[in-house]
Amino acid sequence: MATETLTLGKALNNGLRKALENDQKVVIMGEDVGKLGGVFRITDGLQKDFGDQRVIDTPLAESGIIGTAVGLAIRGFRPVCEIQFDGFVYPAYDQIVSQVAKMHYRSQGKVRIPMVIRIPYGGGIGAVEHHSESPEAYFAHTAGLKVVTCANPQDAYVMIQQAVASDDPVVFLEPKRRYWEKGQVDLDAPLSAAYPLHASRVVRAGTDATVLAYGPMVRTCLDAATAAAEDGRELEVIDLRSLSPLDLGSAYESVRRTGRCVVVHEAPGNLGLGAEVAARITEECFYSLESPVLRVTGYDTPYPAARVEEEYLPDLDRVLDAVDRTFGW
Repeated sequence: MATETLTLGKALNNGLRKALENDQKVVIMGEDVGKLGGVFRITDGLQKDFGDQRVIDTPLAESGIIGTAVGLAIRGFRPVCEIQFDGFVYPAYDQIVSQVAKMHYRSQGKVRIPMVIRIPYGGGIGAVEHHSESPEAYFAHTAGLKVVTCANPQDAYVMIQQAVASDDPVVFLEPKRRYWEKGQVDLDAPLSAAYPLHASRVVRAGTDATVLAYGPMVRTCLDAATAAAEDGRELEVIDLRSLSPLDLGSAYESVRRTGRCVVVHEAPGNLGLGAEVAARITEECFYSLESPVLRVTGYDTPYPAARVEEEYLPDLDRVLDAVDRTFGW
């Protein structure tokens, strides 16, 4: 088994390389993805090794990138589009929700759109305006799109390959502040490995309360669980991984045991993913709950200036405070 210690960013790079090697129809396109290797260097070296016909530097025009990719997908290619930053995706929003999401349904199943839209998302890197958004709810709400997010290098490596191999359009959200975090990666892991693309995962077992998170907040919640254990409270942490479709089977099982649930994400709370998760947990586990399902989220404001973003982002203390409140009812 070829196992290496890689950053999450390098694991994505390796996964994309494997996808390009395995299927000649895979093409990568986006702003600065070629010679520069992307602003986060996720595509570093790929144009050099696979050529500028498969790793394509595009004009600065997100709607053009996605629109071109739709045409390529219809013709049998598997385009992987990089949106340079989360806040830059909105010029392409019409293409994504009107064409990418609906073409299969509109054609009564005759046309598939096997494409991946990679979006670095979330805050925590001290960036300027439009560089720290969490737009997942927009896409998870749209029928016809699949939305996933990785939280560690192993998942990054496998999930990006699974997304490229999917015959459905996948919005692939990458937690940018976790790009440099390292972990063990099995480079021989099959795409049908332990967890399919749309499955959640228990990342820390516990007995006292269930904490649900995804993307950048998984590490925060694991740190909170470590801190809680010092006080004798064992938190079960579940990485949702897939935001559409949602896999809540392991969450239901966990909440029926613990009786308490906290949902954590960076995006604003109003109509966020946490609201949907909390509603489903309440519907399915009502008679097991010892307290209401609580949410820890970003605030319902535009993302703030970098100097105060730590006041905006959910942190260990806010997660532990919510857990404490579930025991106070």
